Amino acid sequence: MLKFDLAVLGGGPGGYVAAIRAAQLGQKICIIDEDKLGGICLNWGCIPTKALLKNAEVYHIIKNADRYGITVDQVKVNFKNNVKRSRDVASRLSKGIEFLMKKNKITHIKGRGKLTSSNKIEVKERNKINIIEANNIVIATGARPISFPNMLLDGRRVISSKEAMMLESPPKKMTIIGSGAIGCEFAYYFNEFGTQVHLLEMMDHILPNEDPEVSDEVEKSFKRAGIKISKGVKVSKIESLKTKVKIHTDKTESNLIESDVALLAIGVTGNLENIGLESLGIKTEKGAICVDEFNQTNISNIYAIGDVSGPPWLAHVASAQGHIVAEHMNGLAPEPVDYSNIPGCTYCQPQVGSLGLTEAEAIKEGFNVKVGKFLFQASGKAMAVGDTTGFVKLVFDEKYGELLGAHIVGSEATELIAELGVAKALETTWEEIAMTIHAHPTLSESIMEAAMDAFGSAIHQ
Repeated sequence: MLKFDLAVLGGGPGGYVAAIRAAQLGQKICIIDEDKLGGICLNWGCIPTKALLKNAEVYHIIKNADRYGITVDQVKVNFKNNVKRSRDVASRLSKGIEFLMKKNKITHIKGRGKLTSSNKIEVKERNKINIIEANNIVIATGARPISFPNMLLDGRRVISSKEAMMLESPPKKMTIIGSGAIGCEFAYYFNEFGTQVHLLEMMDHILPNEDPEVSDEVEKSFKRAGIKISKGVKVSKIESLKTKVKIHTDKTESNLIESDVALLAIGVTGNLENIGLESLGIKTEKGAICVDEFNQTNISNIYAIGDVSGPPWLAHVASAQGHIVAEHMNGLAPEPVDYSNIPGCTYCQPQVGSLGLTEAEAIKEGFNVKVGKFLFQASGKAMAVGDTTGFVKLVFDEKYGELLGAHIVGSEATELIAELGVAKALETTWEEIAMTIHAHPTLSESIMEAAMDAFGSAIHQ
């Protein structure tokens, strides 16, 4: 039997952060994972997909090089090398996590773990079984894509994002079911490489969690790029055939859609099965482990973090939770995660970055709002870089000038949103944003201009 202060079940961005922070606090730690460290995010999600999206962005710039006064006569795409680059990036980062484990003297136990009591985990690796005893346990087993009985993933014709990023060539036709971040990112990616993409969404906007103005801007851009979009569509069944898929919907005008591949991007559910939750009586609800504000389960020495503990299903949320639980179990007094200030990012082009309340949500909560907006088409830097799509939209409380929400669509939106996260955390007012001098020319000036616009003092529009 191996004894530790903390055993972490799952080596993703929540689990390995919890392990490192606890090790920094002097604890003896083990991390248990049957796969490469880094979890879905590093190996099959956030990181490799961003590498693929950058490939598509570079290809787009080359195809449109004439607008920059550069002529490129012949462009060839080596799609296998395109995929290989993303795998290489993921592999390098996973090895980096292994290095961090060694640096922090964290024991990496490879295998599949199952809780057998409130302080014991049985770890199976092939024919070998280890029993781990720990004072505290963190469950960080992540999540997996949702599928339904009439829409089963087969990994060949009906695929998830994991299979999508490993395709050796772009399919001629692809239907993507679900237009959240994953659906929109893959729509942009495959469309750029010549696939006829049809994006299906059951709600009345793509990116349905975003401010409707942001969603509309992305939709307009996608349609200009040749992506077909159908909204208010429910898929009833997918038939996976030898050479194609048949997608049945509830819309008479598009009751049957045929494609080479169907990509399911309709959400995730926690990896709860076969890890011992039932025998210990750990409470779960709607595919997630129930936790309190410090991510404690109903068993006080067992914590659950990341996707397995429910939405928002974001790597940076998992990491924040991992940091907090490591401190909480060591008797420190960390602040709980502020879920009103979580940035959400979508990395298609145009990019989307947002946090806080949408305009409609703020009004519904009873705020009298002031909304400021600045279009990138009025930005000198956006003109200089050749991408004037999109805008910055800021939502303020009229009474106190408090920043309630921020919504950016356009070039580098996923980087720009960080400034507003800091601003909201510090309870910054519209005037402080507006009067903070931003370098010129930059895209970030648009944040300053949007703040000015909210209270009627915009200069450049």
